[in-house]
Amino acid sequence: MIENVHVRQIPDSAEVIDRIVELWPGAWPPLVLDRPLGVGAKGGHAFIRYSCTDHVPGQRVEFTFAPSFGLVGTHVLEAVPGGLKHTIAARTRGLMRLGWPLAVRWLHDALIEDLLDNAARALGHPPVHRARWSPWVRLMRTATERSVKQPA
Repeated sequence: MIENVHVRQIPDSAEVIDRIVELWPGAWPPLVLDRPLGVGAKGGHAFIRYSCTDHVPGQRVEFTFAPSFGLVGTHVLEAVPGGLKHTIAARTRGLMRLGWPLAVRWLHDALIEDLLDNAARALGHPPVHRARWSPWVRLMRTATERSVKQPA
């Protein structure tokens, strides 16, 4: 079972819950939904697919992974006292049993920290030290970018 949690102390953070698409970090594949944020909206980023299964404006948004992705569970962004919290609660299956610990987890962690930096900046509380990608994340991103740019 995966329980991956990121918490950032940011005053007035409830204001950014509903701005997740707008605040999505530009260095990552964009978050695209088929309609405005709300229950029933479907979409994702890159090859990751999910649908919005709960939304309390200004407080919480929950997405459930598509069955074909390899994670069975949810990820939630919510306002908590004094900050924001992002949680993945899921089980892996298929290739994701290997993909999560080797690559997806590390890329996900970097993306979420970038998102939390953007949220803090949007609220006028820029982080003292912006999130940094680990050498492993930089290596994976470089390899992925090169493989995408290579002619077939």
